[in-house]
Amino acid sequence: MPLEQIPVSTIPLPLLLLDGEVRIIEANLKAQEALGRSNRQLAGQHLTDVFGPESEVTRMLGRFDERTDAVTDHAICDRRSGTPYSLHIGQHDGGMTAIFVPEGNRAEAQEHARRHVLAETVARIALEMAHEVKNPLASLRGAAQWLSEQPAGGDIHETTVHILGEVDRIRDRIDAFLQVGPRASIQMVPTNLHALIHDVEHPVPEIQVKYVFDPSLPEIFAHPARLRQALENLWNNAVDAAATYIEWQTRMAPTVRLPNHKGAVVELRITNDGAPIPEELRERLFEPYVTGKKRGSGLGLALVERVMLEHGGRVSLISERGRTTFVLHLPVSNEQSRSGPAQDESTGRSE
Repeated sequence: MPLEQIPVSTIPLPLLLLDGEVRIIEANLKAQEALGRSNRQLAGQHLTDVFGPESEVTRMLGRFDERTDAVTDHAICDRRSGTPYSLHIGQHDGGMTAIFVPEGNRAEAQEHARRHVLAETVARIALEMAHEVKNPLASLRGAAQWLSEQPAGGDIHETTVHILGEVDRIRDRIDAFLQVGPRASIQMVPTNLHALIHDVEHPVPEIQVKYVFDPSLPEIFAHPARLRQALENLWNNAVDAAATYIEWQTRMAPTVRLPNHKGAVVELRITNDGAPIPEELRERLFEPYVTGKKRGSGLGLALVERVMLEHGGRVSLISERGRTTFVLHLPVSNEQSRSGPAQDESTGRSE
């Protein structure tokens, strides 16, 4: 494609158009915001005036040959701010394009992708457990129930009652694990996020609750029961951390992009001042059975991750200055998810 025909304004990443001498012709809005300079200030500058080290950028440019039309380097930084970037340079008729992505964003995207793959794996395990374990367990419980109702001595009756109790305990554990399993279909309906937040809470005398809501926030398309479960788990997580202060905050997130979604994104934050999450757990916090609580199941945040995946959103953790914040990003509308009532694949029941 000729250089002048490249639609720079539609590219969702910071992009520079370069001439044959590797000088900037045009910068899209995202590039201007990232570099903190206007298109007029950037025009005419050589790529090495903007990014360094100069030797590394020069080495990149030297890697072009007849068989190479694109090169990438992850050891580049903004010469003015020092911000690290991944720089991708491609050749086009009459010049080049340069796309640069903050290294922190790239690492964050890779982490979300890793967690989504793990969530899908766990979901498949949960589905297999439903089929392979729940039916035999139901038969075992039926047999134990029958035995407990037969005329027998005290020891036999006590033993069968104990078996029933243990079977029920195992069933409850399996049912909890199945919450992170897949849903056959998720019915998305217009949902008021603020009403859902108020519905989740229950009064706790020792905790001050603050709301920083954007009153212009639009309704989102969501599965209310599943999203409510996720928000309730985050609320309980804050309460269990012995917080004295919890803040709910909502706003639009115009600079956030979600995979496979081109529309508006809503941001929800829940912040508490309770006990911090141990640093060694933070990278694995959304995996099943990872918990810092003595009596926690380790499934609460795994469920949050699963619900975000179902809604086309994502969840992140920020832990700093004595505050723990969970940040949820949700698409305002996710057309692909509106496909009939949500079902538990293990039972076929609508939720």
